[in-house]
Parts: sequence; C-alpha cells; structure tokens
Amino acid sequence: MQALAIHAGPRALAHLRREGLRPEHVRVVPAAAGGPKGLVLNALDRYLFGHWLSGTPAPVHLLGASIGAWRMAAACTRDPDAALAQLAEDYITQRYPHAPGKGPQPKVVTRMFGDKLNERFGAHVADILSQPRFRLHVFTSRGTTLLKRPGRLRTPLGWLGAFASNAASRKGLGLWLERVVFSDARTPLPFPLSDFRSATAALSAANAVPAILASCTVPFWLDPVQDIPGAPRGAYWDGGITDYHLHLPYNRMDGGIVLYPHFGSQVVPGWLDKSWKGRHRSTHFLDNLLLLAPRPQWVATLPGGKLPDRNDFQRHVDDDDTRERLWRVALAESRRLADEFASVVNGMTLGRLPDVLPLA
Repeated sequence: MQALAIHAGPRALAHLRREGLRPEHVRVVPAAAGGPKGLVLNALDRYLFGHWLSGTPAPVHLLGASIGAWRMAAACTRDPDAALAQLAEDYITQRYPHAPGKGPQPKVVTRMFGDKLNERFGAHVADILSQPRFRLHVFTSRGTTLLKRPGRLRTPLGWLGAFASNAASRKGLGLWLERVVFSDARTPLPFPLSDFRSATAALSAANAVPAILASCTVPFWLDPVQDIPGAPRGAYWDGGITDYHLHLPYNRMDGGIVLYPHFGSQVVPGWLDKSWKGRHRSTHFLDNLLLLAPRPQWVATLPGGKLPDRNDFQRHVDDDDTRERLWRVALAESRRLADEFASVVNGMTLGRLPDVLPLA
C-alpha cells in the first residue's frame, strides 16, 4: 500500500509533464496549522529541508502558521535535519502540570511552551534571519475590537462574534481579526496578500520568538502574546485562525511551483471554516500548487486509524505515556512518506511521471 498521494493544480501538473520536478523549481513551501497532525510530516520535512532543497540556489519562501511556523523556523536553522528531529521530540514529550482529569491552565502552557521555543530558537535567530536559501514568513492573527485585549468576558464574546461573522462570510472574520505576517525583510513574499485583511512586519531578533509563540497560541489553550515588537499593538493569536491551511493567492506568483507537504488533501482557508465544507474546495489560487499528503488508506493503518491530533491531549489527559507511545508509532511510520517522495523525484530525473491526482 502506498502512503503518499500527490495532488496538483493544472499549472503545476503542466509543469511536471514539461519539466519534471527539481529543487530549483520550488519557490514556496507552505506549512499548515493543525497541531499534532504535523508530526506525520516530520520525516518528509527532514528530507526536504535537510537534503533535497539544501542546495537550491534561489531563495525559497517558507510560510508557516501554528505548528507550521515552528516547523518552518526549524527548517531555517543551520542544521534543519537535526532541528526538525528535535521538534518532533519536543512536541511528543510535552507535559504540563494539571489537576487530575483536567487540562492544564493556559498560563502554565504559555509559560512552559514559550520557554521551550526560546530554548530552541533564541540563540539561533541570527542564523534564521541570515539563512542563504530559505526565507521565513510567520503567520499570526491579531485581535481587533473585543479581541484586541484579553479579558474574562471580552475574549469569549469576541470569539463568538468572530465565529458568527465568519459564518456569514470569510471577509466577515476581518471585523475581528487581522492577518499579520512576520516576514524575512530580505525578500518579500512573491505574491500579494490580497485575499484577506492583512499587515506585515519585519522579522527581527526582538520579535522572532514572540511571533512563533503567537502563531502557536490556540485560543483558550494558551494566553495571547501582547504587543509584539515591531508590529501593530494588540493581542496576537494562532495563525491558523485566519490561515488554517494557508489557502493563499499563489497563482499570482510569477513562475515556479508551490510545494505543499500537507496532512490532508484539502486546503481549508481558516480554522473557523472547518464546518463550512463549501469553503474546502480548491480554487484558482492553487493552480500552481503541488500537494503531498498521506493517503487515507495508509492513515487508517496508524494507531486509532487516524493521525495524531489535539484531542489526544484530552483523551490521554492523565496518561502521557500512552499518548507518547502512540505518537511515536505514527512518527516512525511516517518515514514512508519521505521514502516515497524521494523515489518519485529520483524517478522524474529518469523521465518517469508519477501518478498525480487533482486537487480536491
């Protein structure tokens, strides 16, 4: 049974048929929010950033929201393979003090998780900002109106308003949240962020770690990050709220391929769009996108017949040993995704085109 499925937009498919796929063809790599689901991509990430893309001459833009921001920041360190392996270990071994049967307090998770990010990236920000091949872009969601500052009533009322407005239209979410992208100042994104209310800020030594923490700040699980240096004032939340799977106007990019290692076959715009199936379909934004995802039949062979997910923290709230064991099995099995992609690109150098599915 194959583990890896390859999906392509029409421009990406034409590119594959015409030129195959080489590292120098890749201009953008997005990395979705999704918490523990990202673990299944760890071996593929290590192959892509630690090996296959390591010699590409042109800058490759790495876009990340939530765990995707953590993954892409690790990819921008001096040793991406080692940093990504460490990320998987850090994520799997997360443990937070809590009362029996209850989840940990957000302030506890915020403090401990922030300390871990600072430990991993604080001393390496200069390397990330001078990485010769990769350009990091961290997606966050800045609260406006009631979400501009946290509060016992303001926060739940603000998220209720955001949910209701988003139900009417994705643009309605912009009444409550603004996408703020912390970008490598050397090279701007190769396409405009014209699809949603947006602002940009330059990544710096002062804001890189707070931006990554903010991008991972799941509402009600962590406390928002306040007033990030060099960016508009306010409370910053998980980048996946506005950009769950980074469904962005890549088609306005001038040439090249968007290579997307993803844990699913659909690219959902925002986290609040999960319930709105009509917003899950592919659009012309993705015409030049090549998506790598695990096949559902293979996912069914993993523990519990599924990918690791955030509910596992609650499912095994008092049994971290079991959660860690199950996640390590999924991580080990995910090596197949990397091996199959390596076989695909090696085959294309010999003129063999892989089986390619349309984007869902």
